[in-house]
Amino acid sequence: MFTNRPALNLKNQQKQTETFNPEDFEAMKETLFSVRDAVQKRVLSDFEGEVTLENIPRLRKMIEVFFNQFLAEENMILTRANKQHLFEWVFADIVGYGPLEPLLNDPEITEIMVNGPGKIFVERFGKIEETKTTFEDETHLRRIIDRIVAPLGRRVDESSPMVDARLPSGFRINATIPPLSLNGSLLTIRKFSTTPFTAQDLIANGTLTPSAVAFLKACVEARINIVISGGTGSGKTTILNVISSFIPVNERVITIEDVAELQLHQKHVLRLEKRPPNIEGKGEIPIRQLVINALRMRPDRIVVGESRGGEALDMLQAMNTGHDGSMTTIHSNSPRDSLRRIETMVMMAGMDLPLRAIREQVASSIELIVHLERMRDGTRKIVYITEVQGMETDTIVLQDLYRFMQTDFKNGRVIGKLKATGLRPSFMEKFRAYGIPLGETVFESEH
Repeated sequence: MFTNRPALNLKNQQKQTETFNPEDFEAMKETLFSVRDAVQKRVLSDFEGEVTLENIPRLRKMIEVFFNQFLAEENMILTRANKQHLFEWVFADIVGYGPLEPLLNDPEITEIMVNGPGKIFVERFGKIEETKTTFEDETHLRRIIDRIVAPLGRRVDESSPMVDARLPSGFRINATIPPLSLNGSLLTIRKFSTTPFTAQDLIANGTLTPSAVAFLKACVEARINIVISGGTGSGKTTILNVISSFIPVNERVITIEDVAELQLHQKHVLRLEKRPPNIEGKGEIPIRQLVINALRMRPDRIVVGESRGGEALDMLQAMNTGHDGSMTTIHSNSPRDSLRRIETMVMMAGMDLPLRAIREQVASSIELIVHLERMRDGTRKIVYITEVQGMETDTIVLQDLYRFMQTDFKNGRVIGKLKATGLRPSFMEKFRAYGIPLGETVFESEH
């Protein structure tokens, strides 16, 4: 129902009630769906107007009336708690995201992975686990996917079987359907906290140390160009949010993203988001074009959410031409691998530059790499803070300023700490030029 109307976050539209979870009523599946279908049929015939935030209360009352009528007609007797749970499930399935509602409203879940109608996995505290929640069938799953993407001006069908988009809540979604998917429709939802992590949060959970925070804050204030690298789900966006919070409030910052995820709270932030092609395959505005356009908007800094292609060349040129202090993230396995990836992406720009020229550009533009890993216990850690020192013959010289030192693995947890190596960066003069006091203790080795 309502596949072309806005999918809403129902959590804030009603009193907080424990959401019905179908796994609690495994033996009642047929009843669940029969109640939903009967109520939905009556609502379709009687409800007028669009499903908007304003008329959700009216729609909820109507669904509740029809729900109670159906239970009375069928002589279905339920406990008060079960009746309330069943109603919440029916309401969510008709108007909201169906079986996904309780997962979306669970603050402990950071990612939802739907592998066809019968298998739903979630990530909780960095670990993936299977849930007992399921969809009725492939049609039910496709209906929910349509309800999610249609209000975003997108569609998923055989002619356009993939979609990557952002929900109004800020959650990032990816849907892939047959014939691309051989296991039924696939849906991945990455959730983001409405209150982003702070540096103090990362110190508390062991991702950063006070000395590393002091160093990174000084680097941002001294306009050091920073690349944040790591694998998928390693926490790159979280760290970029934290580091970008150190940007002075009087600077004009332009963020450029594939799907908007950054949460900068400075007063002068302009947010740009890539535009995908329309249904006819036209009208795409790629990140590279946005980077070029941003250079004409008098930015003090440019923050690219993720560099994936030819925009890396434009980003390097921006870092080299008066936009010091710019930042980006990149998928890679190590600081050294980050540079190789950037070299490859610059080649994708089609400029036919010799490799040495590309490396010289990389070495003169990027000054610091912050590398993250997702550890085997599910936690995310900064494992390297590495300076890019420049070129030596044909090689870019790197110097680790901080390294994560694992000391033990106990009770399923990685034990260790991010420690300074005792080396000073070659850009120390920049701290003095900007009048940034940075005590020597920040660099003292803790071995």
